Amino acid sequence: MGLFKRLQSVLRRLPGTASHWRVAVALLLLCVLIGMFGDAGRELLRYDRLAIADGEYWRLVSGHFAHLGATHLLLNMAGLVLVWLLVGRYYSSLQWLLVLVVTLAVISGGFWFIDRHMLWYVGLSGVLHGLLLAGAIRGFTVLPPESAVIVALVAGKLVYEQLAGPLPGSESVSGGSVVVNAHLYGAIGGIIAAGILWRSSGATRSI
Repeated sequence: MGLFKRLQSVLRRLPGTASHWRVAVALLLLCVLIGMFGDAGRELLRYDRLAIADGEYWRLVSGHFAHLGATHLLLNMAGLVLVWLLVGRYYSSLQWLLVLVVTLAVISGGFWFIDRHMLWYVGLSGVLHGLLLAGAIRGFTVLPPESAVIVALVAGKLVYEQLAGPLPGSESVSGGSVVVNAHLYGAIGGIIAAGILWRSSGATRSI
């Protein structure tokens, strides 16, 4: 059985009232599991530029699922649930997996090739921006006004962060520095993923 089919089989066994929730549940469980290992888990799994340069390539992915502490974890888990409530219904589980993979790749690529000064990073917030934006873009075919509001809010937040830095209070609440470029890269990844899925669905309809 190929890796893709194995992932599909695992997702089908996860609980959830609707199939699109399976990816959200899987992400939530993964983040909570890593959080249970505390500081040791974070040190082992965080995005760490020097460790990656030494061959610990898993950190390019795992760093997005590790967190600074319980508060940081709870904030991102609440954000994950909110994203799924808003846009989760617009993609299937497998489509959400594609969005996730593309978003992770763009964020980690941005860190590695652009933000060379950044030595380490943890957190799901960049991924959440990508998931939300990808879902909102797809939502234009179903609920254009709601999707337009979401896209406008995300765009406004990104512009503010690039010009003025993190939103007021966000660093004190999360318990550490906010890497605003993670949000920007995540949003770009979400847009790219939405474009891939849009082209794919268009090609399918044309056959």
